[in-house]
Amino acid sequence: MPRKITMADIADMAGVTKSTVSRYFNGGYVKESTRERIQEIIREYNYEPNAFARLKAKESNVIGVVVPTLNSKITSRVVTSIGRYLRDQGYETLIKDSDHSPELELKNMQRLMTLNVDGILISAISVTDALRDAIESSPVPVVVLAQDYGDGICVVEDDYGAGKAMGLFVGRTNPRRVGYLGVDESDPAVGVQRRDGVLDGLMEQGNPEVVVVRGDYSYESGQRMAEQVLDGGPVDALICATDRLAFGAYRVLEKRGLRIPEDVSVAGFGGYDESQLLKPRLTTLRFDSYAMGYLGAETLLKMIRKEPVPKKQIVDFTFIEGESV
Repeated sequence: MPRKITMADIADMAGVTKSTVSRYFNGGYVKESTRERIQEIIREYNYEPNAFARLKAKESNVIGVVVPTLNSKITSRVVTSIGRYLRDQGYETLIKDSDHSPELELKNMQRLMTLNVDGILISAISVTDALRDAIESSPVPVVVLAQDYGDGICVVEDDYGAGKAMGLFVGRTNPRRVGYLGVDESDPAVGVQRRDGVLDGLMEQGNPEVVVVRGDYSYESGQRMAEQVLDGGPVDALICATDRLAFGAYRVLEKRGLRIPEDVSVAGFGGYDESQLLKPRLTTLRFDSYAMGYLGAETLLKMIRKEPVPKKQIVDFTFIEGESV
């Protein structure tokens, strides 16, 4: 197996200076005969330049990825799909986590622009005016994931359609009072569109009283919101904006001695593998997050190559009927 070499070793073997080798990797001018010698050494020793060194090149073959959190099953699916596709295309990813902060999300975008990545995929928390300005002024192509972005290119989930499908399903059980455990409206996809779909679906099946509460995406928030709804009176169903919130609801119902689904139905969104380990199995929706990552990465590379791309692509979902409704 060839030994691992450095740029200095390549320079010595090629009989040139280290700056010449650096210029070769950065896309600068190098005499054709010298270029061929360097390429031959690279092939022989299977040399790969450091990813951060590549960020100084004219074309780095590095894609910046901004995600709202790393503590999410959905995000992990999206990032896994992006990484697999880009690796097959000869690209690497540089991932930055915004910890559900729109301010940090904007800073991450701005930082990636200074690092000379070839393009940026951003799974946006919300498209604020500041983020919109950053995208429009970006020197490299940007694809927005998870949020509808009419001013540019985006790949989104069918949050409204998924919400309505769940609202219709739960509504067929004729609930009198329903609690909806949601998230802040600063996330339009989950906080607004998914919620509105649920409410419209419920209304089509009847006219239940719906109590809407909001929190964050954590298991603890799911518990707090479930407690809040139940403290206001009995409910027939709890519909949760994510599976993790539903986990919190399960815990609270268990503590209160309420049976699922005999006393209270519970439903979620996300289709986490763990959701099928719950007793009873959770009724939920699985979004095709792998498709979102793949489509986003494929679209971005087409933009880098100046190829035409759709303005908006929508990924579908699968209904998973568990035993909790």
